[in-house]
Amino acid sequence: MHELIVCHGPGRFETEVSPEAISELREHPELTLWFDLLQPTAVEIELLREEFGFHPLALEDATRPHQRPKVDSYGNYYFVVFYCLDMDPVTHEVGTTPVYMFIGRNYVVTVHNEPITQLQETLRRWQAPSSPLGQDVGSLVYALLDAIVDEYFPLMDRIGDLAEELEDHIFEDFDDAALQQIFQMKKDLLRLRRAVAPERDVLNTMLRRDIPVFDQQDIVYLQDVYDHIVRTTDAIDNYRELLSSALDSFLSVQSNRLNQVVKVLTVTSIVLMSVTLVAGIYGMNFKYMPELEWRYGYAWALGLMVAIAAGTITLFRRLKWL
Repeated sequence: MHELIVCHGPGRFETEVSPEAISELREHPELTLWFDLLQPTAVEIELLREEFGFHPLALEDATRPHQRPKVDSYGNYYFVVFYCLDMDPVTHEVGTTPVYMFIGRNYVVTVHNEPITQLQETLRRWQAPSSPLGQDVGSLVYALLDAIVDEYFPLMDRIGDLAEELEDHIFEDFDDAALQQIFQMKKDLLRLRRAVAPERDVLNTMLRRDIPVFDQQDIVYLQDVYDHIVRTTDAIDNYRELLSSALDSFLSVQSNRLNQVVKVLTVTSIVLMSVTLVAGIYGMNFKYMPELEWRYGYAWALGLMVAIAAGTITLFRRLKWL
């Protein structure tokens, strides 16, 4: 599925355009083309090669998932990989969706395998009669990147709320499900960092390298996108540290609780061993044992057991073992 939009100037857009006319349209520098492909077929990929002359390696990268965010120069155009982020409202699982961009002198080609609302929102803003966006490629690329990155912040807010809830939960009413959630969130944050952190290098390349499609005004706006990515990366690192710290604190509390239980069991065992010693002595099968014939022998044995137990407990308390 594809969509081709041609901008002839402010507020002048043409949407009913055949892709076969791309080569001819590219010859007009005053025009700006946006060619968007959703789940491109082999025929559409071949169309990109024929109409735009894209390098086979770039086309191969655009059809394979799990590409690292990057910007590659191919002479008269650039290939950019960027990521959209989302979260499942039920399972809270974080997803990453790559967007592949081919950026030329007067065109932008976007390739993606899933519907992306940020692209549709950018298209709507671009075509609006009173659009604040410029009509050139640089403004369009900035608008695309800005729309993608702006969605990072609501996602990070939701992750932050979940992290704080988990932190409170593990100390109040901990269960195995909470522990699984912590490990899952740590994995999600690691996945997010792998997607977002390299995007700093992408924006840094756009800012530092002399790319013809970006003028000085575009550079100022791209700097804002770069700052947003830095903030997102910092937030990811902070939440990872928060979860790690909460998990370490919980394990420390659990270890202390276990030590207390072991201490009580140990003291109880020692007390019972002392009492058992007395019972064992008077349970021996000797014929001549004075206390066995004594009238108060039974009371004496019980009293001795109580005295030894009380003495042992008192000693442990003085040693602050209890």
